[in-house]
Amino acid sequence: MEPLNAEDPVSIGPFRLIGRLGVGGMGRVFLARSAGGRTVAVKVVHAELAAQDEFRRRFAREVAALERVGGTGTAPVLGSDTTAGAPWVAIGYVPGPSLRTVVGDEFGPLPPETVRALASGLARALVHIHDAGLVHRDLKPSNVLLTVDGPRLIDFGIARAVDTVADGGGLTSTGAVVGSPGFMSPEQVRGDRLTPASDVFCLGSVLAYAATGRSPFGTADSGVHATMFRIAHDEPDLTDLAPELSGLIRACLAKDPEGRPAATEIVETLTVADPWLPADVLARLGRHAARLLEAEAGTEIGIGAGAGAGRGPGAGPGAGSGALGAGDPTPATPLPPTARTPARPGKRRTALVVALATLAVAAAATATYTFWPNPGVGGDEQKNRAAGRTGDVSARPAGIVPAGFLGAWEGVLQGSADHPRETTRIEITQGAAGSKNAVYVQVSESRMCMGRSRLVSADEDKVVYGESDVTTSVPAQRCTPAAHQTLTLRSPDVLEWTSGAAKATFRKAPTGTAVVPARFLGRWRSRPAPEIYGDQDDRFTTEVNVSQGPIGTVLVRFSDVFPRVNDAGEVTSDVVSCGSSAVLAGVGDLLVIGPQVKDASSTHSDCPENGSGYLVIDRWEGKDRLLVFPMIDAEPGEFLRLPGAGG
Repeated sequence: MEPLNAEDPVSIGPFRLIGRLGVGGMGRVFLARSAGGRTVAVKVVHAELAAQDEFRRRFAREVAALERVGGTGTAPVLGSDTTAGAPWVAIGYVPGPSLRTVVGDEFGPLPPETVRALASGLARALVHIHDAGLVHRDLKPSNVLLTVDGPRLIDFGIARAVDTVADGGGLTSTGAVVGSPGFMSPEQVRGDRLTPASDVFCLGSVLAYAATGRSPFGTADSGVHATMFRIAHDEPDLTDLAPELSGLIRACLAKDPEGRPAATEIVETLTVADPWLPADVLARLGRHAARLLEAEAGTEIGIGAGAGAGRGPGAGPGAGSGALGAGDPTPATPLPPTARTPARPGKRRTALVVALATLAVAAAATATYTFWPNPGVGGDEQKNRAAGRTGDVSARPAGIVPAGFLGAWEGVLQGSADHPRETTRIEITQGAAGSKNAVYVQVSESRMCMGRSRLVSADEDKVVYGESDVTTSVPAQRCTPAAHQTLTLRSPDVLEWTSGAAKATFRKAPTGTAVVPARFLGRWRSRPAPEIYGDQDDRFTTEVNVSQGPIGTVLVRFSDVFPRVNDAGEVTSDVVSCGSSAVLAGVGDLLVIGPQVKDASSTHSDCPENGSGYLVIDRWEGKDRLLVFPMIDAEPGEFLRLPGAGG
């Protein structure tokens, strides 16, 4: 915590400020006390956001939603003024470190009984969040705080108000990916609509981290896109997971949202140990509480890991307590071992109960997972392992890929850079010989194939890949695995790619969760064409919505509205509406997209079947124009940006 400076107020609403905790994407965060002595985190919105009416409206709605949650398993809202010149909200300050700090920095993986209690407490919090009409969207270890009475879940709700305001004051496009790589759901990776089941998947990842000390899908260190690809397509790495936890965590990590248990079912199934935390963690909480009390006398203290650190755009209300690793010292809502929330009947609860019962029997026949790791044992790859277990990190060997090859590369197999007919992209992360550390995307006129390739060998200027797996085929079951591939580095930004008789020059390409250039983003409508449709022109419209996100997700959506033409070729009064979407497969001066997939509701026989394509921006009569080309010799569709649609 830092002391207040001359520019800071001494009080906000009824709260007296004690110090400055940090600055996030939404505003400043202060430690404060109420007149009754309760400690709170007060977040004050940045002036540039406060000046935007749309942000204020969303801020007010999210505060109201947070108040409905009521603080059960979360940090409660204790006061707010969303109409003030500088809108603010006060959140209960939770007296405990984050799960990331405890597992990643101080103690290592938690024992199974603690992880089960963690699952019950977080599921209980999710029940209240979902009942309030919210989806958390960013459940990760740094957003889980550990207290004597149970875990607290923070950093939700308000972050959505920040995420939906673009730099220019408009809203971001629908389908934008919001979350933390490594702890996202497949729906988030794909940019699909999120439901409470998304939070349950993220809960499974958090529980796996708590039990093993690592994310089940790797970290962003190996490449954000590669991590998100594993979330969407690969099975989780649950090595070292205690058998009695496997059923619960695997059920939460089902790729199909319908296959996951509901939060209420997890609460119904699990019991909570008392005390729920190991003795060493409880002692740490006591020391933390003592330091917090010193703040009243003006003593500078370090409250949890990361105190005073600035935060990114997600650090809105709810973030102050969690992002800084500590929070509200008032008594938390207990999580009694006998408490139960009625479960909704259905196949998911049955599957969860069967999985847990089966693994309980298996666990009884095996050694109990009860060690408490020594955080001082081992190096970076070993610090979360138990004493005596530091010699088995060979399961995660060092990589052999030269640094110059790492990252994403794209090339044209047929056609030209300006008018491609077939393209390929490959993203390479670090890995050992035999690992599938390359993700490829290949697009032709009517097909898009994605998969993973196995590393055969690597030296200073050449990397060779052998067998591949197909993970995505559009249309379904149309792809065959990529053939043997050899990549030869020619310069830091150029490599030569060969596969059998095929050859191409690849160039460095953007990677990450936001690869779409800003000029493409937003909504576009077809340019008026009275020379084609005459006085019926206004009845023929097509809209294109381009969203932000990573390669391999649905980021381009099409909507067509036009009159039906009868068998005699006459335009009728009937209207046909069609929708379709396409996966982003390449970026740069143009965007490459896979074949358009019709929405389930677009069943009319007149709805078009469109293949792969690419998008280009040029200027027309002083305005940006979006051209959508098919990957054949044909004229592009022409679109103009809708007013206020960003970009």
